[in-house]
Amino acid sequence: MAPAAATAAKWSGKPPALPSLLLIRRVDASFAAALRQRFRILDFFASGEPLPAFLAAAEAPRAAVVMGGGVVRVDAAFLDAAPSLRCVFSTAAGVDFIDLGECARRGVAVANSGRVYSTDVADHAVGMLIDVLRRVTAAERFVRRGLWPLQRDYPLGSKLGGKRIGIIGLGNIGSLIAKRLEAFGCVIYYNSRKPKDSVSYRYFPSVHDLAVESDVLVVACALNKDTRHIVNMDVLDALGKDGIIINIGRGANIDEAEMVRALKEGRIAGAGLDVFENEPEVPAELLSMDNVVLTHHVAVSTSESRGDLRDHTIANLEAFFSGKPLLTPVLP
Repeated sequence: MAPAAATAAKWSGKPPALPSLLLIRRVDASFAAALRQRFRILDFFASGEPLPAFLAAAEAPRAAVVMGGGVVRVDAAFLDAAPSLRCVFSTAAGVDFIDLGECARRGVAVANSGRVYSTDVADHAVGMLIDVLRRVTAAERFVRRGLWPLQRDYPLGSKLGGKRIGIIGLGNIGSLIAKRLEAFGCVIYYNSRKPKDSVSYRYFPSVHDLAVESDVLVVACALNKDTRHIVNMDVLDALGKDGIIINIGRGANIDEAEMVRALKEGRIAGAGLDVFENEPEVPAELLSMDNVVLTHHVAVSTSESRGDLRDHTIANLEAFFSGKPLLTPVLP
């Protein structure tokens, strides 16, 4: 609230009005309660209205909390429908669904989840890789189906130590994945927009060349026009028939149809996938593949990270409404 409004409320004897906040994501009860203590919530999902009608009825909100996954795109049309907005907070690290250039042009600040999820996503990526290599969940299904006494032998898995790991995107999450896999005795290579002076890992300017030299590709980059389908047929073929791919970035970082074909034809050995191109739809062919581990975009989700996200979201919003710099601004 502006200082003048707060002073007027004080002299009138009325409690100051809470600032209005568009909430365009589902949150749990504790998150919702914490927001309602500080803001007047305009809840899209509780409204039951189509997004255009919801935005038209909103009373001059200055901030919005949004998430990706196809629920909303913060683009020119969205900003036209909510012209009072001056801050958009993404509860995801990725902001591929936000037109950063358009927001900057209109003076709308953007912030994201920052490092809230980084350790959880890195842990999940390593867990998926171990699962694919050692066939953990596939072997678990083998036991549950009662096949152990009948078939005895089961295909051997592969060790993690010594594997050459190519990481696409050595940012926050990619760096944490690298450190974890180093501890397993893996050799780390990477591709990024430019080499990083802070690491000694071998840099590859080409994802294709990275794949040629790697046993495993881990996709940990943001999604943008340059990284959409950065893993294509040529990269998959370069990875080869013994190669594994892990994706905890965005589904569209991989050409999903080509990856499914490569798995079916044995041109790559396996995959661990937490994200998909058309979520929540998952290609049916993947469901029956024992060399593929699937999770439902939950690499970010732990009980700890949910609490951290709540606190981080509120801290960014309170900074905005107080006229202070955002904690985790995202620039165009």
